Amino acid sequence: MPTVLRAIPDLATLPGPIYLAIGVFDGLHLGHRSVLLRALADARAGGGSAVAVTFDPHPAKILRPASAPRLLTASAHKVLLIKALGIQAILVIPFTARFAATAPADFVLGLHAACHPLREICVGHEWSFGRGRAGNLEMLRQMGDRLGFDEVGVPAVQVDGEIVSSTTIRAAVETGDLARAARLLGRDYSILGTVIRGDQLGRTLGFPTANLSAHNEQFPPNGVYAVTALWRDRPLKGVVNLGVRPTIGSATGERLLELHLLDFDQKIYGEYVEVTFRLCLRPEQKFSTLDALKAQIARDVAEARRVLS
Repeated sequence: MPTVLRAIPDLATLPGPIYLAIGVFDGLHLGHRSVLLRALADARAGGGSAVAVTFDPHPAKILRPASAPRLLTASAHKVLLIKALGIQAILVIPFTARFAATAPADFVLGLHAACHPLREICVGHEWSFGRGRAGNLEMLRQMGDRLGFDEVGVPAVQVDGEIVSSTTIRAAVETGDLARAARLLGRDYSILGTVIRGDQLGRTLGFPTANLSAHNEQFPPNGVYAVTALWRDRPLKGVVNLGVRPTIGSATGERLLELHLLDFDQKIYGEYVEVTFRLCLRPEQKFSTLDALKAQIARDVAEARRVLS
């Protein structure tokens, strides 16, 4: 598993030369992957360490909280997804109001001082950074010439003529266009959550569920989904009900994510589970009785088995 660093000076603990891929990386979509994989390829060619540099929380949560986007991937989820790429280390910088006020040149100088040596900074071609977002690719180029590192601006990635962006993916997930979201992500959309204790109703109906406190903020529409899940690197299959449970109601009125894992009966409270949405089976609906609900859940489970087989 890659090393997770929490402060810029921690970069000094890594063997150089250092190749940095910097970005918010919300969603870790195909565009983000192109930045990360470029740094990784260059690090391998140069015999150095590739490091993903990202921020927590999303900068918009600090800079413009009223209009901040819903997260596709919180930090814990990003770490898991970046891990799968083979990146050696991940630096998660706490994004605070004080950090946001850092002059762009000072940010770069801090990175340069911590790396032994800094060989490359790889970003998206339109990336801006630092106080007032005054830093850009041209500044990186000028500072690189002076300090002895390369800058790489990776072009935008297009899929079927559409530029890949987190904004577009959020809209696709929100409207339930999971196929479009998957094309732009390069993977099916997934949610990472922590298993919490629920009201045990699923168990009384014969279909025990793991209630997930989701780290992501962007949900697809309410409904029942065939899903795959990853728990402790163990692949599982299941059915998710996402919504307000209109037949029995939600105590808080909030949307709940309830996961029934097929052929699985272990207590995993407090643990991470990543749920990947494969297919929407039906919209959420209200049933007249619990028996009718139970019968429909049985049909949902049977259909999920068929789909996931």
